Amino acid sequence: MVDVLVIFGPNLNMLGTREPEIYGADSMADIMGALSDQAVDLGRRIEMMQSNDEGVLVTAIQKARSDAAAILFNLAAYTHTSVALRDALAMFDGPKVEVHLSNNDRRETFRQVSLTAGVSDGSIVGFGADSFRLGLDAVHRLLLRREGAGAIRQIRGGDIGWPRIFVMWPLLALAAWAPCLALYSAKVVWR
Repeated sequence: MVDVLVIFGPNLNMLGTREPEIYGADSMADIMGALSDQAVDLGRRIEMMQSNDEGVLVTAIQKARSDAAAILFNLAAYTHTSVALRDALAMFDGPKVEVHLSNNDRRETFRQVSLTAGVSDGSIVGFGADSFRLGLDAVHRLLLRREGAGAIRQIRGGDIGWPRIFVMWPLLALAAWAPCLALYSAKVVWR
């Protein structure tokens, strides 16, 4: 099982050449490389995939139910149109963070509606390629909270002896810290 499945939706394979004034000059390979490095720094195992096909994306999300602890995703145009992808995400029990390179609220009206935001833990938009890096950090923190909550349940249930509580205290304190990602004109929404 991987910690995080990172999903790149349709046309994101064209990043770097597709409307760089909107999406930036970083290619998908550049973003993937930065995420791989960040995952190593965070101690997380990630898997990344891209597809232009809605059915492939639905199947990947369904498979993630048994293969991944969390999902970081940019479904691109399908964000605004795909009930099937929204429903697949709703079935996934782990943390889900939606990211977009551009600030959707400053774009065309049809891009301002996200069908997937309502089934996500949060959205990070408008930071260019940094949206993915901020998203991976957010997913990491959400996983820490879940891992910390599991540790608390074990302590209350008597599974962990008192000496171990002192060793775990820094982890529990870190898991309880809530990140503040609201910067510049981008939109960050926690649900």
